[in-house]
Amino acid sequence: MSMNKAVNQKEVSLLKANYFSKMKTSAKSPLKVDMKDAATGLIGGFISILVLAILTNATSTPWLMAPFGASCVLAFGVWNAPLSQPRNIIGGHFISTFVGLSMYHLFGNHPWTLALGVGLAIALMMITKTTHPPAGANPLVVIIGASSWSYLFTPVLIGAVVIVIVALIVNNLRSNRSYPTFWI
Repeated sequence: MSMNKAVNQKEVSLLKANYFSKMKTSAKSPLKVDMKDAATGLIGGFISILVLAILTNATSTPWLMAPFGASCVLAFGVWNAPLSQPRNIIGGHFISTFVGLSMYHLFGNHPWTLALGVGLAIALMMITKTTHPPAGANPLVVIIGASSWSYLFTPVLIGAVVIVIVALIVNNLRSNRSYPTFWI
C-alpha cells in the first residue's frame, strides 16, 4: 500500500470518528412538564380542529388537512417560538401549498416533483421568513391528492387563519402568555 493511500484512509477514519462523535451526548431533555401548558394545548388543539371539522361537515368542503394538527402543536405548545407565529403559520402554509400546487399542475405527480416541491417550499419559507415545519408536508398533501388550485384557499389559507384566530383567543386567556410575539 502506498503512503498516500494510507494517509487518505487515516483521514477518512478520523472524519468518520469525528462525525459520529457529534451524535454522542449525556445531556437530558430541557423540556419541562407544565400542566397548564398541557391543558392549553388540549383546549387550543381541540377547538381549532373541532371548528374545522364542523365547517367540513356543514359545507361539504374539506377544511382539514393533516399538517394542521402539527400547526396546533406549535400554536399552543410552543406558542412563543418564532416558527409558531401568525406570519409563519399562515405564510408558511400558503407558500408551501402554492409550491406544491405549482409542481403538480406543471409537472404532475412523480417522485421528483414530490421531492422538489418539499425542497422548494423549505427554501421559499426560509427566504420569506415564514418557516413553519408542518407546512413542509403541504406539497406532499397537494401533489399526492391531485388537488385543485382552490385548495390554496380552502382548506389551506382559511384553515390557517382559523388556527391563528383560536391561538389568539386561547393563548391570551392565560395571564402569562402574550400571543403573538410578532406579526411581521
